[in-house]
Amino acid sequence: MSDRFDLVVVGAGPAGSSAALRAARAGLRTLLLDRATFPRRKTCGDALGGRAVAALRELGLLEEVRRLPGVLVHRVLFTSPEGTELSIDLARAARPDLVTGFVIRREVLDAFLLGKAREAAAEVREGFQVDEVVREGGAVRGVRGRDLATGARREFQADVVLGADGAHSAVARSLGLFRRDRRRTVVATRAYYRGVGGVGDRIELHYLEDVSPGYLWIFPVEDGLANVGIGMLAAPMRRRRVHLVRCLESALVSPRFASRFSGAERVAAPEGADLPVGGSRRVASGAGFLLAGDAAGLVDPFTGEGIANAMWSGLLAAETVVEASRERDFGARSLARYEERLDEGIREELRVAARVQAVARLRPLLDFTIRRAARSPRVRDAICAMIAGTLPRRTLTNPLFYARLLRA
Repeated sequence: MSDRFDLVVVGAGPAGSSAALRAARAGLRTLLLDRATFPRRKTCGDALGGRAVAALRELGLLEEVRRLPGVLVHRVLFTSPEGTELSIDLARAARPDLVTGFVIRREVLDAFLLGKAREAAAEVREGFQVDEVVREGGAVRGVRGRDLATGARREFQADVVLGADGAHSAVARSLGLFRRDRRRTVVATRAYYRGVGGVGDRIELHYLEDVSPGYLWIFPVEDGLANVGIGMLAAPMRRRRVHLVRCLESALVSPRFASRFSGAERVAAPEGADLPVGGSRRVASGAGFLLAGDAAGLVDPFTGEGIANAMWSGLLAAETVVEASRERDFGARSLARYEERLDEGIREELRVAARVQAVARLRPLLDFTIRRAARSPRVRDAICAMIAGTLPRRTLTNPLFYARLLRA
C-alpha cells in the first residue's frame, strides 16, 4: 500500500484513537502510530468523569464502555487537610439516564479505543517509534521513524500530522514546541492495591498538608483492585524536596488510612508520570500539523484529569482536518480553526481550573469550604453541580461564594 495518507496520528491513547476513529469514519485515509504494543500499561488515575462520558457518547461507544471491566462511579469523597469528610452523591446532579463516571484501567480503555479506530478502517501500526516530522516548503508533510521490532526505517507522508503522543511528545519536540514548565506540571505516582478497606462505588480525593497543592486519591477498579496515588505541582515539590513514593507510603500508614490498608496488598510497584496542566496558551497548530491531549498541555490543573480533554481535543482535531481536506487547504490559517475550538471548548475551562487550584492552595480556605459543605446540603448540591458540569467551576473563584458559605 501507498505510504501517503490524509492524516497521520502519532500516539494511540485517548486523544489519538478518538481522532483516528472520527477521521476514518469521515472517509479520511488515516494512519495511527504508537511505539507501544497494545494492551500496554499506562500510568494514570484511570478515572473517567462526566466530560469523558460525554465524549464516549459522542463517539457512540458509551454502551460498549459500560461492559468493559471497571467500576461505575456514583459518589465522590473529599477530605480536607484537617480531616473533615465531604461525601457527594453524584446522582443528585444527574438525570437517571445519565452516567456519572467510570474507573477503567487505561490498559483496558486504550486497547478498546484503538480497536474501534482499527474497525473504522484506520490503518494501525504498533511498535513504531516516530523520531521526527517531515517538512516541505515550511509545512509539515509527514513523519519519519523506525519499526522497533525490525529496526527498519520508514517515512509516511500526510496532508496533516496530529501529535497525540503524550507529555514528552516526539512531534512537539521535532517542531521545537516542547517545553516543561514546572509551574504547570503535576508530578504523580500511583500503584494498584488489593484488599483496601471501604472501597466501593466512590472515588476519593484526600487533601494532605504534605502534598499541597495536590492530593492523594483512592479509586476503585475491577476485581477488588484500587488505584491509589498521589500528585502535586512540580515546582513546590522540588522546592520542598518532596519524594512522592515515600510520601504515599507514609500516608497509607498514617492514622487516617492505616486501618484501611492494614490488610491490603500492593500488586505492582509504584509508577510515576509528568502531567502538563493547562491554564496558559500553548501553540497547538501550524502548517500541516496539530497537537492534542497531553502533547498540547490539556490536563486539568485542579483535578489532574487528562482523559476527557484528550478525547475532546482529538475529536476537535479530526473535525478540523475533515474541513481542511474538503477545502484542500492545510495551511496555518486553515488549521488555526482548531485553536479557536480549543479556546471555546477546553482552554477557557482550564484557565478557570487554574484559578480554582490557586484557591485550593490556601489551606484555611480549603478546610473552611469542605467543613461548610459537609454541614450544608445546599452547598453540597452546588459542589455536586460543579462536578457534573451543570454549574460553572468559576463559582469557586468568586468571593461571593465564600460569603454565602458564612451564612450556610
